[in-house]
Amino acid sequence: MNKQQFAEALSAQGIELSERQKEQFDAYYRLLVEWNEKMNLTAITEEEQVYNKHFYDSVTPAFYFSFDQVQKVADIGGGAGFPSIPLKIVFPHLQMTIIDSLNKRMNFLQHVAEELGLEQLSPVHGRAEERAQEPAYRQAFDLVVARAVARLNVLSEYCLPFARVGGHFIALKGADISPELNEAKKAIKTLGGKTKQVETLQLPEEAGERNIVIIEKAESTPKGYPRKPGTPAKKPLI
Repeated sequence: MNKQQFAEALSAQGIELSERQKEQFDAYYRLLVEWNEKMNLTAITEEEQVYNKHFYDSVTPAFYFSFDQVQKVADIGGGAGFPSIPLKIVFPHLQMTIIDSLNKRMNFLQHVAEELGLEQLSPVHGRAEERAQEPAYRQAFDLVVARAVARLNVLSEYCLPFARVGGHFIALKGADISPELNEAKKAIKTLGGKTKQVETLQLPEEAGERNIVIIEKAESTPKGYPRKPGTPAKKPLI
C-alpha cells in the first residue's frame, strides 16, 4: 500500500492522520532505509511493503483496544521500533518505553525520536528478564506490547511482569495462533495474566494473516518471574 492507501485504511478504522503525522511516517521510513544500510533493522525496505507489513501492522492493535485509555506503554524487544514508533506517531500522548538488548538499535530509536519530534519516548538498553526485576519497570505500565519476538509462552514471561495489575499485554502474532495459545495457557496464568480476546485479521493486499492477542493482567506476577536471562527461552513454561 502506498502512503495514501495507508492513511485511507486507517481512516476506515476511525483513525484520522494529520498532515504532521503523515510527514512523521514518511520521515520514519526514510530513516529506516538509511540506517538499514549500516545495521540490520529490517529485511523489508520497499516503501509500499514497509507501509503495509510494518506501519499498518503495528497499528492494528488499536482496531480492538482503546489506546486513549492508556498512558504508560512498554514495547519489549522493540528493535527497529515496531510496533512502538507507529503507535507513538498515531497516539502522541503515549509515554513510550522501548526495551531491547541491542544497544545499536537504541541509538537508532533515539535518533528517530529526535528527528520526528517524538516526546516522552525512551529507548532502554537491556534484557527484559533483568529490566522486569527493577522497581522502575516492574508492574509499572498500563500496557505492554510485543511483535514477533518469541512464542507466546516465552513472550508472556518477558512481558507480563512489566504490566501493572489491571493493565494489559498485547502480543502481535502471525497466522495460526491456536497451538501457541494452548501452549501458553500455563505461562499466562502463572504470570498473573488472563487471555481476554484474540482477534484475527488479514493485512491488505494479501500480505498475510495476523492475530492480536489481548491479555489482561489480573494478578501480580510472582517474585521469581521472569527467571534469569536465557532461562525463559531454554526452559519455557508449559
